[in-house]
Amino acid sequence: MTKTEEVVSNIGRIVKTVPYISPSLKNKEVDKLFTENPNLRGIVVVHHEKPIAHITRTHFYQKIGTLYGYNLYMGRESKLLAKTSPLIVDYFQPITEVSKLAMERKEEDLYDDVIVTKDDKFVGVVSIRALLMEFVDIQVQIASFLNPLSKLPGNHLIDKQLSEIIYLEKYSIIYFDLDHFKTYNDLYGFNKGDKVLLFLTDILKRNVAQNGYFLGHIGGDDFMAILPHYEVESICLNIIEEFDRKIPNFYEEKHLKDPTFRVKGRSGNLEKFTIMTLSIAVLTNENQRFEKIEDLSNAVASIKRNCKKVKASCYLVNKYDYIPKTV
Repeated sequence: MTKTEEVVSNIGRIVKTVPYISPSLKNKEVDKLFTENPNLRGIVVVHHEKPIAHITRTHFYQKIGTLYGYNLYMGRESKLLAKTSPLIVDYFQPITEVSKLAMERKEEDLYDDVIVTKDDKFVGVVSIRALLMEFVDIQVQIASFLNPLSKLPGNHLIDKQLSEIIYLEKYSIIYFDLDHFKTYNDLYGFNKGDKVLLFLTDILKRNVAQNGYFLGHIGGDDFMAILPHYEVESICLNIIEEFDRKIPNFYEEKHLKDPTFRVKGRSGNLEKFTIMTLSIAVLTNENQRFEKIEDLSNAVASIKRNCKKVKASCYLVNKYDYIPKTV
């Protein structure tokens, strides 16, 4: 279970016990229940422990309040004024799923309580107010695990994935890092720098996430993908090809065409202008088994350093100098 899955809890966590009645109960008794419980929005009709209908306060008094409603309904069974197709969900359904179902109802039913069952037996209801408040809280919690710019899983979820893949028979970790990104930010500003990161995010999503693989955003210009196999070459080549073809669009033409143009480098000295490139470090467990996340991180960092030595976009697979310590 991922951190996101842990956050998305089931509807049973916020269910509330409320009065319920049998189908044969007279409407005058329903009226009495509503009168004695002014905060009661609805009453569930239950038969053999299963909910079969729902009487809402609004619907009940709309019917009773008509010209002949009182005389017509008061002495008769409650089922005549009940809604027979209420939203009934299972105790273990995710809150996000129930929220969607609740909002898809007809407008006149939109604010009715959601009826909850467990093993097909009635356990209680959830009000729309409680449901929406919980849904918002879940969204806030999920967002805390996502990178605010790319909306990709952040470090919490990445660490969780890394701790799980160590036990897989096959896996590939792909680390993406932009070269000369700081120089670009200094030259064009952080706003345009963010646009470059979103451009890279889009490429990675189409080549990684949309194929069902994990994609995370470590922060800044660092991204990570995790694949349950070793077939990474075509993915890396496609990403590099599109990146190199489109990245010039983020530069001013005068900077691209001027061979004498200089920019301030990391050391603070003026250096020859260089367009951004993409380094892709790939680590697999094909020839080496890793027992700790620390060993994975160190090996990937070693491949990344070797990538940085290449003065162009490139990918390297298992080209690391790091040797995991053995006990």
